[in-house]
Amino acid sequence: MFSPLSTSRIGLIQALTACVCWGLLPVYFKLLQSVDPLEIVAHRIIWSVPLLLIILYFRKSLPSLGSALMNPKMRWTMLASACLIATNWLIYVWAVNKDHILAASLGYFISPLLTVLMGRVFLGEPLSGKKWLAIAIAATGVSVLAVQALDTLWISLALAASWSSYALVRKIADIGPMVGLTAETGILFLPFILLLVWLTFVMPASPSSTHLGDDRTITLLLIGGSFVTAIPLLLFAAAVKKMTLGAIGVLNYLAPTIQFLVGTFIYNEPLSPSHIICFGLIWISLALYSTDSYLAGRSARNTHPA
Repeated sequence: MFSPLSTSRIGLIQALTACVCWGLLPVYFKLLQSVDPLEIVAHRIIWSVPLLLIILYFRKSLPSLGSALMNPKMRWTMLASACLIATNWLIYVWAVNKDHILAASLGYFISPLLTVLMGRVFLGEPLSGKKWLAIAIAATGVSVLAVQALDTLWISLALAASWSSYALVRKIADIGPMVGLTAETGILFLPFILLLVWLTFVMPASPSSTHLGDDRTITLLLIGGSFVTAIPLLLFAAAVKKMTLGAIGVLNYLAPTIQFLVGTFIYNEPLSPSHIICFGLIWISLALYSTDSYLAGRSARNTHPA
C-alpha cells in the first residue's frame, strides 16, 4: 500500500511537470521550423481559446471571465497584457527557429530580476541590499555578453522586457491566471484569425513554408500548441496554491535551465566564453536573490506564526 502524497508534494510534482514542459518547448517549436513564426503564434492563440473556454467551463469560472470583459478598465488592461504576451511568444518562437535557444533562455533568466526591479520602480516594493547586489551582478553578466554576442543580446533583453512588463501588468490586474489567459487570447482571437487568412490566402506561397492542412504532422502540432500553452499554466497555477512562494520562485529557474541544456547539448548551439561568464554571473545572482527571499520569508513566518 502506498501512503497518500502530501499536498505540498503534489504541488511540487505539478510545478516540476509544468517547468519541464516549458523547458522542452524549444524541441516542440523546432518541429515547426517550416512554418512562419507569426503563423505559429496565430495558431497558438486561436486554438487556445476553445480549449481554455472548456477548462473554465468545468472549473465554473466562465462568470469570472464575463465579469472581467464587462469591465472597461479590465478590458484595456487585458489588451495591454495580450499585446505583451503575443510579442513575447513571437520573439521566442522566432529565436528558437533561428537557432538562438541560448539567447532565449538567457532572457528568461534575466526576467525575474528585471521583474523585481520593475516592482521597485513602478510599485515601490522594497529591495534589500542583497537583491540590489543580485541585480548588479546580473547586469555585469549582460554587459560581458554584449562584448561578444551583441547580435543576439537584443533577443534576451526583448524577451526579458516583454515578460517582465507582462508580469507587472498581470500583477496590477485583479484576475486569475487561467481567466486572464483566456481573456488575453480571446481579445487577440479575431485579429489573429484575420492575420492567418491573410498569411494563408493573400501572401505569395513559399515553397519552403507549410500551412495548416499541408501536412498532417504539422497540422497536429499547430493545433497542439494550445495544449502546450494551457496545460503547463494550469498545472503551475494549481501548484502555486500548494507550495510556498520561495519554492515556486526557485522552480521558475528550472525551465530556462532546461532550455539552456537543450540548446547546448541537443542543438549544439555555440557556447562562447562570454556566454559561460554571463550565465555563471546570472546563476550567482539568482542564487543570491533566491537565498535572500527564502531567508526573508522564513524570518517573516517566525515573526508572525500562523
